[in-house]
Order: sequence, then structure tokens, then C-alpha cells
Amino acid sequence: MSHVELKEAIAKGETSLGIEFGSTRIKAVLIDHRFETIASGSYEWENQLKDGYWTYSQEDIITGLQTAYREMKQEVQRKYEVTLKTVGSIGFSAMMHGYMAFDSSGELLVPFRTWRNATTGQAARELTDKFQFNIPERWSIAHLYQAILNKEEHVPRIDFVTTLAGYIHWLLTGNKVIGIGDASGIFPIDESTHAYHPLMVKQFDELIAAGGYPWKLEELLPKVHRSGEQAGELTEAGARILDPSQELQPGIALCPPEGDAGTGMVATNSVRKRTGNISVGTSVFAMIVLEKELSKVYPEIDMVTTPDGSPVGMVHANNCSSDINAWMGLFREFSVAMGYEADNEKLFSVMFNKALEADPDGGGLLSYGYYSGENITGIEKGRPLFVRSPESNFNLANFMRTHLFTAFGALRLGMDILTENEQVAIDSILAHGGLFKTPVVGQKMVAAALNVPISVMSTAGEGGAWGMALLASYLINKDQQESLDDFLEQKVFKDVEGQEIAPDPSDVLGFEVFMERYNSGLAIEQAAVDHLLENGRN
Repeated sequence: MSHVELKEAIAKGETSLGIEFGSTRIKAVLIDHRFETIASGSYEWENQLKDGYWTYSQEDIITGLQTAYREMKQEVQRKYEVTLKTVGSIGFSAMMHGYMAFDSSGELLVPFRTWRNATTGQAARELTDKFQFNIPERWSIAHLYQAILNKEEHVPRIDFVTTLAGYIHWLLTGNKVIGIGDASGIFPIDESTHAYHPLMVKQFDELIAAGGYPWKLEELLPKVHRSGEQAGELTEAGARILDPSQELQPGIALCPPEGDAGTGMVATNSVRKRTGNISVGTSVFAMIVLEKELSKVYPEIDMVTTPDGSPVGMVHANNCSSDINAWMGLFREFSVAMGYEADNEKLFSVMFNKALEADPDGGGLLSYGYYSGENITGIEKGRPLFVRSPESNFNLANFMRTHLFTAFGALRLGMDILTENEQVAIDSILAHGGLFKTPVVGQKMVAAALNVPISVMSTAGEGGAWGMALLASYLINKDQQESLDDFLEQKVFKDVEGQEIAPDPSDVLGFEVFMERYNSGLAIEQAAVDHLLENGRN
């Protein structure tokens, strides 16, 4: 498409917009009908630990939304000399799970509780036992039930419970709806009806009946939609919120809001059965689209869905890159102190590539990058820990390999359940996320951790916001009866190239040795660090 043709397409609104609220960045991506990025904008943010809960403020949510959109809009103006007044479709996505509870007037009753909180252990255990279906601590229903167990004052006043993506969609359209992928992190989904599981809904209402609450569960939850279904239109009030300049016109079609797990599957063309993807960021999760249900309930495996409703086994570890980023910050400070200020891209590239020079097992070093609690390994609170013995080979290369290995330690424990206990067949695994911006290194580490070939597509750097834009494009550009997996396979990714890296046998053996240390240390990690911290306070 020529520059002139692209200008005309933008002016006519023949584009799709995806905005995703990630854990460290809000990103807006505008794509054309060939699914290529036209313009983007972003807003950096970080969660805060307040009153014992990880949260983001409503003010920051709106500021970030507007800033990301404004930057994208300014890039359109700068590159194409077009004032963006409309687009063909919009979609919003965000970190899955968490808890946003509102009263009948739309007031947020308690600060947004994100997926990162490990405060719902009792609720998750009781609901898992009641439903005979794994309810992770992150899920919205676990947060709601824990609030009930805690006898929190806001519970009787609840009128609506949703996720961050659901909240943004509601704010801009007035519709209390949710995409099925994000919904599957709120409450279990019935695969046959693509709605909340009716028996479990009934069981929950019976469980809390003694509390005398003036609501039933299904009255509180957003309505479930599958990909390709229109989930509302941008209202006049919504247009003013998204674009305070009031140049954006209302009436734009919106697809169902989704979670970041769903957009990761879309961005890596991993919605077909026997495919999988790994998303790497603040947390790390692997999504494997299943051919059949698992034989039993595993607390390490979340049962969620693709954006079109297929069952997915999800292994989610709360911690991945945060501790690595903290160490990179320390090395950046050192470089500045020495009179040389390296940019982020070069710093990460140099440090990550050192890991390729390391001993296969990381030289006997051990690290737990638990910036927050880790559900898979049963660690309740964030306790980053780095350990070495006098016999360890302590050098920069081994230091970096150890931190990259440990980023996938908890993930490996969950994946073993799928591949070894359940014999789940996986035809391909694609990876995406910031860690793969440095070529080869991240792929080699993940391939070693899982002992499977790992592919990264040329589009991997586009991320979840691009995946959300694809879902928005699917809404308006799909053929009649065209499935999401066919749309992605035959249109979006038809000519997209990827690089596959097979596991190196020495790396695989090295990771196995590392995991022996990792597993043996878990039994003492929490108790030892808590003891040291307590003594330090005294």
C-alpha cells in the first residue's frame, strides 16, 4: 500500500486499534487491513503495594489510557498528516484476573487488586475443593470469596465485579461484558455453552447463602462474549475519555475485551489445538491449547480458554523479569558511576549474551527472583534471593545464566505436569515478550528449560496490544463463518517468518542440574529469608 493509499485508509477509518494494559506499560497499536502497525503510543507505569495489596490507581489507569492513545494519534499526524477521527474497530485488553468491585453508582469500592496479590489462599483452596476445579489465587472469584471470608464492609454493596479490561470497556461503551478468555480468569467456563459454569455458580450461591447478601453471583459478573462478536460501540462519553481533544468520533465498533493471555495467543498464532505459546514479562505463563480435558485437578494448572472458547491449560508463574530488571538497574548505576552511560538495549544485549559463555548449569549459583509470592512453589511473599557457596564458580556469565534459568524455574514445574503426567501433545511453542528482544539468548534458555524447540516470529516484538488489534480487526474483516484460527493462519500469519531454536543437549543437562538445586532450596527459602529479615528488624 502506498503512502497516499494509507493516508486515505486512515482517514476513512479502515484501521483497527488495540490498547493493552500490561504490568509495566500501557500500549496502543493501530494496524491497517494488512495487519501491519501504522502507529503506536505507550505509557510506563508500575504497581504499588498499598495496605497490603498490589494495585494501580484509577487516576493512573485513565492517564495511561489517554497518554498511550495521544502518542499513537500524534504519530499518525506526524507520519501521515492525518488527524485521527475514527477507526474501524477498537479492542481493549489488560492483565488477567484481579478484582475490581463497583457499587450501583459506578464507584470503585476498594482499590483495584491485581493478579499479583497472594492474599486469597484460603478462598482459593475452599473453592477448588467445592468445585473440584482449580481456582487460582489470582482469579476474580477467589478475591470476591476472600473478601466474604474476611467480612469486608464493601461486599453487601457490590453491584458489578470485573477485570481491568472489562472496566475500561464498560467505561467507554457502557456495556458490562467480557471476552471469554478473560472471563475464564474470573470464574470457570462451561466449554459446551461458552458461559459461566452453571453448576458452580449455583454451588457458590449456596456456599455464601448464610451471609444474606442482596445479590446472586451471576448478577455481578460481566456477560461473556467470544471473539468475532460485537460487544458494543464507543459512546460520546467514552470518546471524550479516550481522546479529550474530542476529535475522535463515537459509534466505533468494539470487540470483546480480553486478557493478556488471550492476546498473547493471538499474537503468536497459538489458538489452534496442540499449539502453545510462552509470554514473558513481569510474570511468565505458558498456554497450551488442549485436545481433551485433564484427568484431574492440579493446583499448578489453570484451566482457561482461547478468545474463541477452546480449552487451554495455563501454567502461570508470578515472577519472571522483575528481579532481572532490578539487577540491570544496579549494573546501569555502576556504568554511570564509572563514567559510561549505556542505553538499555545495549546493556541488556551485553549482559544477556554473557549467559552464553557460562557453565551449562550456571556454575553452582542459585537464585529465586521472587519479587512477589509464587503460587506454584508455595512461597507466600516476595523474597528475592541470590545464593552461592565457596565452591561456586562466581563470574558474570554464570550470574546472568542463573538469573535467566531461575526466571523459568517455576514454569518448568507446572509444564512437567502437562507433558509428563498428562502426556499433553504439543506441536509447536512460540514465545514473545521483552526478554526476546535480545536475539537467541532467551530462546536458548527457554528451550533448555522445557527441552522443546522454541520459535520467535518476526512479529513477536509487537506484543499483546498488536494481538488485541488483530482481535479488533477480526471483528470487522473476517469472512462469514471464518474461525479465528483460520483468520490468523490464512490471513495474518500467512507470510510471517519465524526463527526456531532447538534445545542444546548441554544446556538441557545444565538446566536439569540447576533445577536440582532450585528444588532442594525451596524447602528452606521462605523460612530462612523470613528469619534473616526478622533478625534484621530487631
